Amino acid sequence: MDIADIATSDYAEVDADERLGKVRAIFEEGNPRGIVVTEDGEYAGVITQRQLVQSHVEDDAKAQALMGSAPMVERTDDVREVARVLVEGASKIAPVFEAGSLWGTISGDQILEAVLDNLDALDVDEIYTTDVVTVNEGTNIGQVINLFRENGISRLPVLNEDGYLSGVVTTHDIVDVVVRDMDKATTGDRAGDIDRILDIPVYDVLSSPVATTTSDESVRSAVQRMIDNNYDGLVVTPEDDDRLVAGVVTKTDVLRALTFTEEEHMDVQITNISVLETLTREEIRQRIETVASKYQDMQVQHAHVRFHEHKEKLRGTPLIQCQIRLRTNKGQAAGSGEGYGADTAFRVATDKLERNVLEVKGVQADEEYRGQLLRKLGEL
Repeated sequence: MDIADIATSDYAEVDADERLGKVRAIFEEGNPRGIVVTEDGEYAGVITQRQLVQSHVEDDAKAQALMGSAPMVERTDDVREVARVLVEGASKIAPVFEAGSLWGTISGDQILEAVLDNLDALDVDEIYTTDVVTVNEGTNIGQVINLFRENGISRLPVLNEDGYLSGVVTTHDIVDVVVRDMDKATTGDRAGDIDRILDIPVYDVLSSPVATTTSDESVRSAVQRMIDNNYDGLVVTPEDDDRLVAGVVTKTDVLRALTFTEEEHMDVQITNISVLETLTREEIRQRIETVASKYQDMQVQHAHVRFHEHKEKLRGTPLIQCQIRLRTNKGQAAGSGEGYGADTAFRVATDKLERNVLEVKGVQADEEYRGQLLRKLGEL
């Protein structure tokens, strides 16, 4: 199945010389997945809500100051491959080309709507993220923006002083308050106003009540609710207490699931692949398979490797964070680490992953031993 009938030629577009104030207004009015930036009529880049939230660039700056690259695809590309490049490029949309010219765009939402009927075979339990970053009601917007940037996410569950779920804050919530408050500011007050906005507690901007799901809900049902209500994700709660956070399931998790394969070797998803230096996907896959082989009964169904580049550098080499998450028949296993350069960060992360895999192996072995002992005692 290709994207020829899924992509759209109707998309938000601005010129590279357009003011960022206009860009912010477009996001506020229409909430598009992204805005295409053109220069002299030719494709130049895209601007997403996340880029807008994470930037302190003033409204009078030009759109080209904030635009970034996005994976470019062809109208005849396969849906699974397009889902892969959207996830690996950490992008909500991709420009679609035909015969060498920009034809339109494709978004993750459009792909999910097209494959919705095929998602009944999956439950939320099979794809949701259990390692969740949360904030409390007193966390300020500046801290939230930093967490968005550091973790490559666009939504955070908010907990009250008792540790119970009280709301969710998203990039859209922050864009909303920034646009609203910046409209009230004068040019002379702009710098002070930005500082004031960053100090606002998240309690003042969070969305509540929270849209939740449970691990046994079908992915089709969960995605349908996301699409119907324009949610990017749902908080996963235990069946017996919807005040607690068990995880988060997002549209990106679903897109990632679409790329799972039945090939002989495990499927590896890499986010922010552009930071790789000498590492290749094959080398990453081989190293993860080596780690997984330490526990022979563990079968890796999918591996997700995410790289994040910090501003800090050492002799020109950026500090990189690497996060690895494995979905296996024995549950999830993860490892993370930092280092200067992607190669070093990946090595540190795989070392941590190996320790965690061996720990899981030990726990499983202990459980099996206890089970055998109890059976023998029962025979006495």
